[in-house]
Amino acid sequence: MEMKISAKKSLGIIYILGAALCFALMNLFVNLAGTLPLIQKVFFRNALTAVVVFFILLFQKDKFRIKSKSCLIWLFLRAAVGYVGVILNFYAIDHIGSISDASILNKLSPFFAILFSVALLKENPTIPEVVFTLTAFAGAMCVVNPRFDMSVLPALSGFLSGACAGFAYTCVRILAVKGERGIITVFFFSAFSTIVSLPFMIVQFQPMSWMQLLYLMLAGAAATGGQFFITAAYRLAPAKEIAVFDYAQVLFAAILGYFILSQQIKPLSIVGYVIIIGAAVGKWIYTLSLAKKSKTVAAEPEEKKQNDDG
Repeated sequence: MEMKISAKKSLGIIYILGAALCFALMNLFVNLAGTLPLIQKVFFRNALTAVVVFFILLFQKDKFRIKSKSCLIWLFLRAAVGYVGVILNFYAIDHIGSISDASILNKLSPFFAILFSVALLKENPTIPEVVFTLTAFAGAMCVVNPRFDMSVLPALSGFLSGACAGFAYTCVRILAVKGERGIITVFFFSAFSTIVSLPFMIVQFQPMSWMQLLYLMLAGAAATGGQFFITAAYRLAPAKEIAVFDYAQVLFAAILGYFILSQQIKPLSIVGYVIIIGAAVGKWIYTLSLAKKSKTVAAEPEEKKQNDDG
């Protein structure tokens, strides 16, 4: 039995690494698409996912049925805030100068999720969780390198995209607790983003070369692949056990940015990467130790009962 669990977890790690690579590729293709309007890029990023998931749902038993009316508000919140997060992330990708910087700032989402869980789920963070969160934000300041001029906007945009993603993930957790299907959450978000983007894209539409169109289609394909990989990963293993491997996206983005876009990483950004990923690894180890401790505590009464029966 232990072998099966271990094999599942290993496969889950492979899937989440696949998702990290897909999202790093998405960032690369968005950057390669050039100076197209931001909304045009957002539209293509979500439209392909919406179409693919639409056809998958057509062949499922429950099709497009939403679990309950109480899920609707959370689906809308997840979609709306997630949509703003994608816009902010794409702005950062286009202007921050390094797709790895944009990736690491977006990966602040788990730490923002802790903050939003206090308000939305009434969960009280432990002192170590607060320390890890503050440490991660300190690392983010190294990447953002705050300055009192407009040049800080792209980095600030990346930072806020992480906040939006953290809120969106908290909504996803609430929807999971309510029993909503993950594929419905993905479809609602991608369909919402596509529909909202459409009128703005029509107004601002800029003719594209075949290469630009190809890059946007590849960005959409990579985003779709990332969604499926990450969904499959979390079906095989709990997020607390494998989520830290999602930070491989930063490494993938740094490699792609260096070799394809000739992007150099600033020394201060590298310090920020180390601090943020260090905080993520620390939080991961702490979460696993808590889970192990709770299992041990739960097993003690059963063991005592067996001894008493003997």
